[in-house]
Order: sequence, then structure tokens, then C-alpha cells
Amino acid sequence: MKLKKILSVGLAAAMTISLAACGSSGSAEKASSAASSAAASSASSAASDAGSADGEGVKLTLAARGGTYSEVLKAAIPAFEEKTGCTVELLELEGDDLHSKLALDAPNKEGAYDLAMVDGSWVAEFTENNIAANLSELGYSYDDDLIPATYETLTVDGDAYFAPFFGNVTVMMYNKELVEAAGYKAEDITSWEDIMAIAQKTNEAGKNGFVTRGGGADPVLTDFLPVLFAHGGTLVDENNQPTVDNDVFKEALQQYIDLANLGQTMEKDDMVANVENGDGALATIWPGWYAPEADSAADYIVAPTKLTKDGEDQNTSVLGVWELAVMNNSTHKELAEQLLEYIMDPEVQMESVEAGGVPCRVSVLEDADVLAAHPQYEIIEKALESGASRPVITQWNEFCETLGTELDNIIKGTESMDDGLANAQSDLEMIMMD
Repeated sequence: MKLKKILSVGLAAAMTISLAACGSSGSAEKASSAASSAAASSASSAASDAGSADGEGVKLTLAARGGTYSEVLKAAIPAFEEKTGCTVELLELEGDDLHSKLALDAPNKEGAYDLAMVDGSWVAEFTENNIAANLSELGYSYDDDLIPATYETLTVDGDAYFAPFFGNVTVMMYNKELVEAAGYKAEDITSWEDIMAIAQKTNEAGKNGFVTRGGGADPVLTDFLPVLFAHGGTLVDENNQPTVDNDVFKEALQQYIDLANLGQTMEKDDMVANVENGDGALATIWPGWYAPEADSAADYIVAPTKLTKDGEDQNTSVLGVWELAVMNNSTHKELAEQLLEYIMDPEVQMESVEAGGVPCRVSVLEDADVLAAHPQYEIIEKALESGASRPVITQWNEFCETLGTELDNIIKGTESMDDGLANAQSDLEMIMMD
């Protein structure tokens, strides 16, 4: 039985709640509290229209990534509980912990989790190992309001297994003053040729031209991917065979190293602070790390889709969309699917913005009131539309760790590019044989 739409709080009222940077616990708590109050009020007014209480006395467990993602869910849950009569326990977990708990629980006949957030890189594992339920069989389908790139890798034989919940995608952060000092405006940055020119001029002025990310194999690889994609490079071919020891990959890696030499390598919080404080000109970030305002010293643009001014367009933004999935061993699949559909509802998604949500819905990202309060959503939508997914392979975690470690060694100069990529190619071929 499909969940009837119940929220009636207007966006105009919701827009009175101010949203600070994603991940800021103080502002997130305020936004969550305000959004939760709005949802609860709406649920109360809809109580007389509750109809059947399909979940009366049922407890659902929702496993989620902590931080802004969970704040969005917290704001939505009360009205669903009011509507259905069920209770929803929200577990807030770190990414690795979330993955391991879901994977370890999958063999159990009766699962501990009913609904869960799933990272895009887990999709192949969760479908091939029957961890995620077939949503199409439960009645869910994608609608025309969702950005196609956010769900095109989420199906198997035409059936949906995941719903794109949170539009995470990489963008290019820049310091307004330093970019202007280099002779550019944001709209002039259309190629990686421009990125290199800005980085060189900024470096010559004694600042970091391009700030790269360190801190582990995954961060290093993800930071490099937009450059690789701009060169037309890939990680695997159409048969999922590794493609890292070739001339295109080497040219892309050399350009990334050249950019890295014009700045410093830092972990994410330091990267953002460096660019915002005017000590660095450019960096590749995720929107959740920084939410620019009109008077902010920094802003972001879509990562250039061209290598050179007259080059071909490529999909260079890295998609990191978080999905929702019903667990295949849930004892309450139908009710869990209702919760999924409720969270994905356009009206609920619209209201999620004020708790820090980044919906994958065109109607939200192009809404005039949303853009007036959060103009960066225009950039996020364009990045989502031109985003590229990481390989949908069950071996992704091992693949990423192996390649990212070799890249880190090459960038640091402890291994030659030829040796490092040859080793990576050989090791990755072995991984893909498993």
C-alpha cells in the first residue's frame, strides 16, 4: 500500500530557517529541530486523514551515515511515524562502520536493519550478494523529476534496487580574490588549461595554486579522478578490466602531479580552510564540506569538462550519491519501502533542504526560493548532470585501496610512474579475477 502524501508545510515558511555549512553540528541541530517541528506540526494536522495504520506497533531500523545525512532523516521521520503508527530507530554510523554492519548482517535470515543508506560504490556488492531488495518488485520506480545520472547505475535487468537520496558530487572550490588576481572570473574557467594557468599565477604570487587531498588511498584517487576523466581516461574498460597502465592515464597523472607541485597536499578540513582563507586558489571538494554564501570569500563551480579550450567535453565530476535501499532480509519490507518512498517524495525532499539535504530532484534544485537561499544548488545540479560514476564492481574497495596507494607513492616520489602503474595494473588484474 503506497504511503499517502501528508506534509503540507509551505516552502515559504521553511525558508525562514537559515542553513549554514553542511556538517556544522550547531547549525545542523537548529535546522533539524526546526524542520522536525514543521514535520511534526504537519503530521498533527494530518492525523484525521491518517487512514489505516499499516505499521501499528512495528519498529523499523534505519541505518544511516552520520552527519548532515542523518539530520535530514531525523527531520522527516516523525510525520511518517504519525502516519503509519510505527516507530523508526535511526542508527548514525561512520561510512566504513555502516558498510561492515550491513554486509555482516546480510546472511542472517531476519535482518537487524530494514532500510539503509548505501554509498554508490557498494551498489554492485549489494545487488550481487542479495543484500538490497528489488525495489521494483516492491512497487518503487524512478520518476521524471530525478536527474538520470543519479540512478542510471542503480538498476539490474531494468529493475530498481536503490533510490538516489543525497546528491553528493565533486565540485571545484575557488577563492574569489585569488582567481581574480590571476586574471579570471568564474565563468571564464572552462578547461583544465585555465585551472593550470590560475594555479601557476597564484603559485608565482607566493600562494598555493592548487590544493590536493591526501589522507589515504580513497581520497587520493578521488581527487585525481576529475583530471583523469578530463583526459578521457578510465579505470576499467567495458569488460571491467583495469586500464591504468597506458599513455592517457600517465598524461593525466603527470598533469595532476604538476598541479600538486603548485600547492600543498592536505586533508579535507585544511583544504577548505586554505582556499577560504585566501592561502590557496583552487581545490576539488564535496559540497557537504563547504556551503558558500553571497559574501563568502570562496565559491565553487562545476569542474571543467574540457582539457583545453577547444577540447571535447567529458563527464568530469565524480558522483558520490548516497542511495536508500530496503534490506533483503528485512522482516518488514513493504513498510520499509513505504518509508523509502516517503523520504523520496518531492515535498519531503523540498523540505529536506533546510536540514542540509541535497536532493537529486530537478524541481527542488531549480526552485526559485531554494536558489535564492542557496545559489550553489545551481552548480550542484550541473555537476550531477555531468557526473561520472566510479566503476560498478564488487571489488571496488580493494581496487580503490590498491590503486590509490600506488598513486600516493608515485605522487610522493617514492616510486616511479612507470613502475607504480605497472604494479597497479598487475595487481588490479589479479583482483578482478577473483
